[in-house]
Amino acid sequence: MKMFVGSDIHGSIYYAKKMIEAFEAEECERMLLLGDVLYHGPRNDLPYEYAPKEVIALLNEYKEYITCVRGNCEAEVDQMVLDFEVMDDYKIIHNGKRDIFMTHGHNYNQGNLPYLAHNMILLHGHTHIPALIELDKCIYMNPGSVSIPKNDSCHSYMVIEDNRYIWKDLLSGEIYKEYKDNI
Repeated sequence: MKMFVGSDIHGSIYYAKKMIEAFEAEECERMLLLGDVLYHGPRNDLPYEYAPKEVIALLNEYKEYITCVRGNCEAEVDQMVLDFEVMDDYKIIHNGKRDIFMTHGHNYNQGNLPYLAHNMILLHGHTHIPALIELDKCIYMNPGSVSIPKNDSCHSYMVIEDNRYIWKDLLSGEIYKEYKDNI
């Protein structure tokens, strides 16, 4: 199964549309959203073309493809307007021989690892910084942010297909990082 991974949209309709364009161009079967879908929070500037209501309408059109976890900017009221689950702190996705622990990153992260079976992937957003770090117990991956990248990173997403994990620039579609899993 080919999966698209996006994180930290923060209510930007411009980047949400770019994300959907990339999802369609990649011909993915699932979209994994790592939280902070609608709101920007007090630490971030307003993202470009901030329009949460428009993001709601756009993403609801793709509800059958979306698997989402709760970010630190999500609130219970968000579930009332989004037609897909957004309130789970984590989900476990099966990807061949390796499982993916999908979370936002504000609760579970490199500094506070959840209980993971050996060789799982810890996939989270939250930092807005793309990452690929092999830890003793797991592999940590972060797609970066769709709308508010940090540390001079680009607006980005990931594609997971079989045993390949690919980081791409949202605006150009260019690959800038890849991990091939040999398990």
